[in-house]
Amino acid sequence: MPMKNIEDGHRSLRLLEEISLDGALTQRDLSDRVGVALGLVNTYMKNLVAKGYVKISGIPRKRYKYYLTPKGFVEKSRLTYEILHNYNRVFMEARRDYSRLFQELHSKGVREVLFAGADEVAEIAYLSLQEMDMKFLGVVDYGKAKAEFFKHRVMSFEDMKAMPAPAHIVVTTYKRKDEIYKRLLEAGADEAGVHRIYT
Repeated sequence: MPMKNIEDGHRSLRLLEEISLDGALTQRDLSDRVGVALGLVNTYMKNLVAKGYVKISGIPRKRYKYYLTPKGFVEKSRLTYEILHNYNRVFMEARRDYSRLFQELHSKGVREVLFAGADEVAEIAYLSLQEMDMKFLGVVDYGKAKAEFFKHRVMSFEDMKAMPAPAHIVVTTYKRKDEIYKRLLEAGADEAGVHRIYT
């Protein structure tokens, strides 16, 4: 299943879970809890209502209360199973692909790499790197500077500009791969030294 479908399923599941816990939440509350834009929550809610997973009833002061229907509870269970299955598949594929990439780089004499992107995919890449005789130089990301990644401080792209240019950078995110790649080039990375498993 494509990553976009997994993300859609995950967002739908998060909304169904929040509604099952507290149906009096506003769409703004749901937006804050699920971490997606308010307009996107509205779109998802319309879709969930149209499919019969959620019912809406009016309560005083022009507010609404959301209810999970029996069909909605079944969908919540189905999505939970499907997402766990798909994340496991994505994990196995990313683990395999990063292992192959690091083996290929190692065979070409590469002994140190910088990661670009600090999320779940980067964690999988880090695990794969541990199997190789290669040095981890750190990780660069936007909006996550100074956060911790396996006891390393996440660097900003400004930090990257100030350090000696690493010869090899591995893009270690899927969702933001294009933006990360663009920022790497803007920060002065050599395009030939930037490696990706997702193109």
